[in-house]
Amino acid sequence: MINIKEKENLSILNHSCAHLLAHAVKHLYPDAKFWVGPVIENGFYYDIDLGDKSLCEEDLPVIEKEMKKISKSSKLIKRIELSKEEALNTFKDDLYKIDLINNFPEGEVISAYRQDDFIDLCRGPHVENTKMIKYFKLLKVSGAYYKGDSKNKVLQRIYGICFENEKDLNDYLVYLEEMKERDHRKLGKELGIFMISDLVGKGLPMWLPNGATVRRLLQRYITDKEISLGYQHVVTPSLGSVSLYKTSGHWAHYKDDMFPMMKLDDEEYVLRPMNCPHHMLIYKNSLHSYRELPIKIAEIANDFRYEASGAVCGIERARAFTQNDSHIFCTSSQIKSQFKEVIDLILDVYKDFGFKDYQFRLSLRDKNDIEKYFGNDALWEKSESELREVLKEFGVDFYEAEGEAAFYGPKLDVQVKSALGHDVTLSTIQLDYQLPERFDLTYIDDKGEKVRPVVIHRAILGSLDRFVAFLLEETKGVLPVWLAPVQVNMIPVSNEHHLDYCLSLKEKMLKLGIRVELDVREEKLGYRMRESQTRKIPYTLVIGDKEVQTNTINYRMHGSKETNVLGIDDFCSLIVEKVNEKSL
Repeated sequence: MINIKEKENLSILNHSCAHLLAHAVKHLYPDAKFWVGPVIENGFYYDIDLGDKSLCEEDLPVIEKEMKKISKSSKLIKRIELSKEEALNTFKDDLYKIDLINNFPEGEVISAYRQDDFIDLCRGPHVENTKMIKYFKLLKVSGAYYKGDSKNKVLQRIYGICFENEKDLNDYLVYLEEMKERDHRKLGKELGIFMISDLVGKGLPMWLPNGATVRRLLQRYITDKEISLGYQHVVTPSLGSVSLYKTSGHWAHYKDDMFPMMKLDDEEYVLRPMNCPHHMLIYKNSLHSYRELPIKIAEIANDFRYEASGAVCGIERARAFTQNDSHIFCTSSQIKSQFKEVIDLILDVYKDFGFKDYQFRLSLRDKNDIEKYFGNDALWEKSESELREVLKEFGVDFYEAEGEAAFYGPKLDVQVKSALGHDVTLSTIQLDYQLPERFDLTYIDDKGEKVRPVVIHRAILGSLDRFVAFLLEETKGVLPVWLAPVQVNMIPVSNEHHLDYCLSLKEKMLKLGIRVELDVREEKLGYRMRESQTRKIPYTLVIGDKEVQTNTINYRMHGSKETNVLGIDDFCSLIVEKVNEKSL
């Protein structure tokens, strides 16, 4: 565990290394212009304008070599204080620094740091000498919009990391290699889960047969659980009229995150970013009595959001995704019982998948920026206090986060720590008094009067796409037997002598619902067995003379070198039992 002092020292070291990077780049590319080079959670980056030059990964070792040369030259790093006029003159050839300087308040002292022939604006602090910056690595290069604005020029962003000793650096590089092996984009390609084509569009994943199987299994899994709890599943369109989203309030608060409007004849449509407006109208389609409540409307729904290109990441964050969504319409007195039921469902699902590293986050509105939320203060206060009270009553450990609420109400997010160290929101529950008002939703109470219901928005698996990405990274692609797209891979030693027996086994397994493949390629046995392991198939069967003669199977589990022999019925029972138990 790194203590606060060590963390501060690492921050200073990484900030100094960012300047060392800029110094080296200036030597190699004299016309380079520099924007900012901050310390981040894991290292640092620097945004640089290299004109027409576009860096690639192969350029990084050359820059590193120049950084090491400067480091070994033992240049003193000196702090300099400048007036605004002096700073403008010093950096007159760098428009990005000029922009920074012009934004300094009048009269404020501007500091810079000089090391030999290089000077850079900075508040500091820094290490005293370049020789103290020894153990570093440039990690990657990417594009980044100037000031984060897509209307501006794309700069070259170089990422790096620096440590105080060689061991820590090497340990971190080993960790990065492990993370690469877990990256869901890499695993998705290797395991045939999904693909993305620029011809189709960025952030628009296409699910391949293996991925479609995983999705189908997840949909059946969560749908069965919801049906057992009284949810009613619906199917609604993947687009809606602009008027629908003006009524819901999404148009005023969310239209920048939607795909552009489509105008057809005299009607205006958008691809839907969420499903609540459709579900509000399904509820409103009928009269309801208090005796019917709670009414739980659920859908496995396709949604679309225009994520910035820099934010798109495989299926973890895409522009087209599928939500395991539901809206519970209930009375005020039912809020607590419904929240408890949803929390219990989340915990039940997490137990099935073996998730243990998660936290509950109470997401509230930012009281200093209420413009991005709608509704009146009284309803916000009411919903936030009720949600906090429910969590305390159930003894749920949670922390609060201002500014993370949905624009129509507070929510409880379940933050799960991924194997890559990302803090991922998988499940969410939201309390909403606003949409029932906007859609004029009512039910008849026990006095025969019309009353507003309360809506609880909830998603257990959240986005199925993000859930699969999380699972791939968590398991390194080794999915549990019940969820594996191919559960059994059968390899005949000889197609001539063993194929008929394999075909009869395959037919038997398929009838039992076991997902089985038969590898009849004219490749060497060892090659086919290794490939079966690479594809992370839970069970690989090798069928030869002995198996045919004894009416048995010889299997090896993924990741094991041990072989086992079982009767056909016993092996099939083993698979079926693991599937039924959702064995991990």
